[in-house]
Amino acid sequence: MLLFWRCLSSEVDVRELVHKAIAIYGKLDCAFNNAGIDLVVTPLHEQSIEDFDKILSVNARWLFLCMKYEIQQMLTQGVGAIVNNSSTNGLVALPGISPYVASKHAVMGLTRTAALDYAKQGIQINAVNPGSIATDLMARSADQIGITFDDLGSMVPIGRIGQATEIAQAVVFLCSDAASYITGQPLVIDGGYTAS
Repeated sequence: MLLFWRCLSSEVDVRELVHKAIAIYGKLDCAFNNAGIDLVVTPLHEQSIEDFDKILSVNARWLFLCMKYEIQQMLTQGVGAIVNNSSTNGLVALPGISPYVASKHAVMGLTRTAALDYAKQGIQINAVNPGSIATDLMARSADQIGITFDDLGSMVPIGRIGQATEIAQAVVFLCSDAASYITGQPLVIDGGYTAS
């Protein structure tokens, strides 16, 4: 069973969701932790501490809580796969979005450390690192800086932005037996952007 978590507001919510999944399905084979919010594009010195705390809370703290309870269950099973949604901004940086970049680097740090913590217990933990993907979040971000999806696509070596289904297929792969020798890794899905 693959769970696509929605953004939850508290540790109690996360714990209860994992317990509910177990009550319904009997186990937790894999999980995709996909949460993220963005901020106004502005230099670091103009970012507010409130916005910084908010984005780290959703993009990093929430992911930590999800993994904490998912891993507890997977340890009882002796097997499991977790995929965390990071970003190309978890590997490289762009100006004007320092809290977002920090949060997505945190996702990679949590992913890699947890992968090492549980590699010998049969739990694989990886991340997907999407580039520009046609989502509402990307549309808002593009709108903020006054560009279109076509403009974004022209910056990608393959000439277009990605689709959510392309990310979903990568997540399913990382949760499958075909990825049984992969853990602690970022899977970059960006049309070649970071290669350039």
